[in-house]
Amino acid sequence: MPRSQAQAWSAAQCSMAAQQAPLELMAGPPAHTLDMNFQRLAYATFLIAACALSTGARAQKSLISQTAASSIVSTEQVRAELLAWAPDGVAPGKPVWLGLQLAHQPEWHTYWKNSGDSGLPTVLDWQLPSGVSAGEIAWPTPRKIPIGTLANYGYENTVLLPVQLRVGPDFKGAELQVKLKASWLVCRKECIPQDGDFSLSIPVKSSTAASSALFAATFAATPKALPAGNSQVEVSGQTIKVSLAGLPAALQGQRMAFFPETASVIEPAADWQQAWRGAVWTAQLPLSSQRTDSPAMLPIVVAVNNQAFRIEAPVKGLWPEVAQAPVMPAALTAALNANAEVAANRAGAKPSPPLGLLAALLGALLGGMVLNLMPCVFPVLAIKVVGFVQMKDRATRLATGLAYSAGVLLSFLALGALLLGLRAAGEQLGWGFQLQSPAVVATLAVLFTLIGLNLAGLFEFGNFLPSRMASMQARNPSINAFLSGVLATAIASPCTAPFMGASLGYAIALPALQALAIFGAIGVGMALPYLAASMLPAVARALPRPGAWMVTFKQLMAFPMFATVVWLVWVLGQQSGIDGAGALLALLVLLALTLWALTQRGRAHKALVTVSALLLALAMWALGPNVLKLQETATPAGQSADGWQSWTPGRVAQLADQGQSVFVDFTAAWCVTCQYNKKTTLANPAVLADIKTKNVALLRADWTRRDPAVTAALTQLGRSGVPVYVIYKPGRAPVVLAEILSVDELRAELARL
Repeated sequence: MPRSQAQAWSAAQCSMAAQQAPLELMAGPPAHTLDMNFQRLAYATFLIAACALSTGARAQKSLISQTAASSIVSTEQVRAELLAWAPDGVAPGKPVWLGLQLAHQPEWHTYWKNSGDSGLPTVLDWQLPSGVSAGEIAWPTPRKIPIGTLANYGYENTVLLPVQLRVGPDFKGAELQVKLKASWLVCRKECIPQDGDFSLSIPVKSSTAASSALFAATFAATPKALPAGNSQVEVSGQTIKVSLAGLPAALQGQRMAFFPETASVIEPAADWQQAWRGAVWTAQLPLSSQRTDSPAMLPIVVAVNNQAFRIEAPVKGLWPEVAQAPVMPAALTAALNANAEVAANRAGAKPSPPLGLLAALLGALLGGMVLNLMPCVFPVLAIKVVGFVQMKDRATRLATGLAYSAGVLLSFLALGALLLGLRAAGEQLGWGFQLQSPAVVATLAVLFTLIGLNLAGLFEFGNFLPSRMASMQARNPSINAFLSGVLATAIASPCTAPFMGASLGYAIALPALQALAIFGAIGVGMALPYLAASMLPAVARALPRPGAWMVTFKQLMAFPMFATVVWLVWVLGQQSGIDGAGALLALLVLLALTLWALTQRGRAHKALVTVSALLLALAMWALGPNVLKLQETATPAGQSADGWQSWTPGRVAQLADQGQSVFVDFTAAWCVTCQYNKKTTLANPAVLADIKTKNVALLRADWTRRDPAVTAALTQLGRSGVPVYVIYKPGRAPVVLAEILSVDELRAELARL
C-alpha cells in the first residue's frame, strides 16, 4: 500500500476508534505477657522500614531530573517514557543518548521505520539547545506482525527507540534541557494516533546510569552493520533475488527473518524462499504490486534468534514500472475485521473485560484475607488470637484488634505510597520490591532469628529492657498489637495471594488516591480475621483456658520462625550467592551465641559476653560485605536439564515467529506461592507430558532481583507482582492463568493449543 493510502486508512480507522471510545513475639512468663512483646522489637522493626526506604532511595538515585508529568505519557494502550543515558556526562565528544520507551498493552503494537503493509513509524521531533543536535532513531530489530492476509513490521511488549545526541563545543550551561514532541500510531484491530510532550533536564557534570541496562539491551537488539562486499539484489520481472555475503559463519543453515528498510518494495505477507549456498544467504521475494520506489541501494535487515545484521546491497537489473492502482482501504479493513473475528472466536479463549475499580477492591480484599494463610504469617495471627485467652475485658480485646488492624492498614498504605512514588519517578518496580534488596532480606532473617530464639525460651526481652520501659509496655498492649500488624505486613507483602495480582497491576495505572484505596483494601482484608475475632466474644469463649499448653504452644511456634529464616537465607543465596548465604548463617550463629552469653550468670558471665560480642562485631566487619553484595547475573546458558530456558526480552516473539507456543513463569525466590506452584503443578508428570506433546517452550522470568525488563513485561500483562503464568500461542492473545496454579486449569489451557 502506498504511504499516502496507509495514512488515509489509518486516519479513517482512528476516527472510527475515537467515536467508539467515549509477630508477634512472646517474652516473659506466658501467663501474663503472651500478647505484650512487640514494643521490645520496635527498634528491629524500624530497621526493616529503614532498609526498605534506603533501598527505595537507592532505586531513585538518578541524576536525570524528571517527573511523571514531563517524562511519562500514559494511555490505555501505551506507556511512553523519555529516558536518557550519558555515562560520561554531557560534553563534546562524549556519548549522550536519549530514548523513547514504549510499553504496549497486550495485543497492541507500534511500527518500525518500514511499517509493512500498513501503519506509520514513530516520529520524534526534538527541541534542543544551541550547539546540540539529534541523530536518527537507531531502530531495534522489529518482528513480523501478521494482520489477516497482510503483515506489518513493528514492536509489541516494550521497545526503546534510542537517538544519539551530538554535543558541539559551543554548547554552554549547567544542564541540558531536552524537549520532545513524539507521535506514534498504535494498532490492534483499530488504529489510534497518539502523541505526547516530554521534557528532561540532564546535569552536564553528572553521569546518568539509571537507564544504562535498558540502553545496553536495546543496542544488543539493534542490527549490526556489515559491509556490502559481494552482497547484491537482482531485480528480475516481478521478483527480487537477494544474495547476502559476509554473514557470520555460525548462522549458516539457519532460517532468517527478512526486513527491507525501503517501504513498499516486497509483499510482506507473501511466502518466499530462502537458502544457503555455502557462505552466501539467498532469498527470492515477490515485488510489491503497490511499489512506490526504485532504489539503487536496498538496505536490508536479516535476523535469527538474538542476532540481527544490516547490509546495504546494490540493486542490479531494471525495476518494473510503478503500479498506479492502489489497494482500497476497504479491502484492508475487511481483512483486519476477519482476522479479529477469528482471534476472538478461538476455542475457550476470550479477552477478559477490563478490571473495574470495584472488582479490584474486592480482589484486593480477598487477597489480603488469603495472605493470613501464608506459612510465615499464620503463626503471627495464631499467637495474637491465643492472646485473647488472657484478655477477660472485651474492651481491651477490641482495642487490641483495632490497633493490630491499624498497624496492618497503615503499613500497606506506606508500602503502596513508596511504590507509587518510585514508579512515578521513573523506576521499574513492582510489589515485593523490598525483598529484591539483600539488606532487607538479611534484616528480616535477623529479626526472625530473634523471634524464634525468644519463642524457644533462650532469652526474654524483658531482661534487657529498663524497668520503666517494661512497665510502660505492660500498660500499653495496643502498642504491641500495632507493631504486630507492622511486622505481619513486612513478612506478608512478597506473598502475592489469589485475586490480588490483577488488582495490584490495575492499581499501578490509577491516580494516587484510587491506587492507595486498593492497597488499603489489601490491608483491611489481611486484618479482617483478627479484627472479627476481637469483636466476637464467641471466639474468646471457644479458646482453651490458660495453662501449661500455652508454654508448649509458644515453643512450637518457634519452628515456623526458624523455617522462615531458612527460606530467607535461601533467598539471599539467590541474590548474593553461596558466600552471602554462608556469611549470613555465620552471623546468625554468632548472634545466638551473644544472646546466650547475655543470659548466663557467674564469674564467667562478663568474659562470655565480651568474647561473643567481639566475635559478632568482627564477623559483621569481615563478612557483612558478602551478605550485601549482589552476585553477578549469570549469562543464560540455553535450555536447562528440566527443559526451562531463561526469559529474555523478545524471546517469546522469536519463538512465536517459529510457530511455537510458549509458557512463561514469572517467579521470584522470595515468592512463597511461586515455590509452591513450582514444586506441585509445574512438576506434575501429566502437565509435563502435555507440554512435551504440544511442543511448548518453557521460559522462566526470574524477578528475585531488580530487573526492569521483567517489571515492564509484568506491567504489559496488567500485573505488578509474582507469580504470573502466561501462555502464548501465535495468532492469539496471551492467556494469563491464576496465581495459585492448578493442574486441571493448566492442562485445560494446554489442550486448547
